[in-house]
Amino acid sequence: MTFIGILNETSMNVTYPELANLFHVSLDVVQWITTGYLLMVTITMGTTAYLLRQFTARRLHLAAVTAFIVGDVLSAMAVNFPMLLVGRLIQSVATGLATPILFHLIFTEIPREKLGAMTGFAGMVISFAPALGPTYGGFISETLSWRMIFWLLLPLALISLVIGQLYICNRPFSNDKPFSYGSLIALALALFAVVYGCSTIGKGGFGPAFWILMVVGAACFGLFIYVNGHGQSQLFDLTVFRVKPLRLSTLTYFSLQFINIGISLVIPLYAQYVLHTSATVAGLVLLPGSVLGAFLAPLAGRLADEQGFAKPVTFGGILLLVGTACFAIFQHQLNAWRLMVFFLILRAGFNFAFGNTISNASVLVDQRNSSDVNSIFNMVQQFAGSLGTGLLAAVIALTQQRGTGNLARQTFVGGRIDYLLLTVLAVVVVAAIVVNYRWQKRLHLAEK
Repeated sequence: MTFIGILNETSMNVTYPELANLFHVSLDVVQWITTGYLLMVTITMGTTAYLLRQFTARRLHLAAVTAFIVGDVLSAMAVNFPMLLVGRLIQSVATGLATPILFHLIFTEIPREKLGAMTGFAGMVISFAPALGPTYGGFISETLSWRMIFWLLLPLALISLVIGQLYICNRPFSNDKPFSYGSLIALALALFAVVYGCSTIGKGGFGPAFWILMVVGAACFGLFIYVNGHGQSQLFDLTVFRVKPLRLSTLTYFSLQFINIGISLVIPLYAQYVLHTSATVAGLVLLPGSVLGAFLAPLAGRLADEQGFAKPVTFGGILLLVGTACFAIFQHQLNAWRLMVFFLILRAGFNFAFGNTISNASVLVDQRNSSDVNSIFNMVQQFAGSLGTGLLAAVIALTQQRGTGNLARQTFVGGRIDYLLLTVLAVVVVAAIVVNYRWQKRLHLAEK
């Protein structure tokens, strides 16, 4: 369920030009079928710390599959853009439930000595699916129809329904507090304001609308922190952030997924608009990196089990920086093959670091807070993906509207800004990783 939900996140990326023409909407509007999906996933994940204490994973899985099937059918039958968007948002509830369930079962049911390997498998799913999405979506939309992207996922959802209801088994932690609706509303408003604010860049640049929405987002986030800390109940326990390494792990996790989802959007757009490739080729460019990352994720987890988290995460951060820098440095020489090679490097680094970062975070707190860390980290990585697609697509849309030259030249300029932004963020990742494990080493020595 997690795999098809995340696959579905990015499967529509290569259909943006077709959907823009079909429904007569601009690129910055079309991108909401991905950005809105990711945003709703983020909001749903904010509820899972409470839900996993209150209900069994089996019941939550049933709710997830039901939401996916309803949204999938609605999207496949969409006759206009609003209908397609509504279907996507309903689908996203499924992913918002399924992914935290997956990690919750790992953190609560798997022995500590196997934690890295199992989280590696989960990381393989989360990192492989969004990069495979454009390949799947491009091939299906070009050979059949974009509607078949949804119909072909329906049997997989039904298989998940049967197997999940047969085999998922766990006992939820006790929970006698009411759900914090105020915290959820404040958090949802904050996330929406920030993401929508970034999307306005595509038409108005960094104008008044952008800054107003940023201020609203900051105010709503402050309100969330207050309500979450002073109400009868909490959406999740923010006191876990008193652990300094956890704060840096959160920053690393956010940045990794921002780069991962963001580049998975930029590459297909760049390939079609600048290199004039087909949708199939634009999607296939991502496939080798996706496959490599899928194999590396569990291996990186086993390496962490044997030698600790610091080595694979640091190595991954360095590879990630090399990969993103290649896009920026060699942009004038980019072709489909170079896009593929650079993405291979980036994906290898991402998979060494991604799963091990959340595994490491889970052992920094008491097990009773594992659902809080699980919910926070899954919410953070989805918000990162939503913000990444919204911001990077908006930059390209802005240069397409205000740039000089033909559409290819305008998209080239937008791509250059995106590649530079991702490279800077990769530098932040490496710095956060280095400082994080120095702190953890000091804490470990202090405990001894």
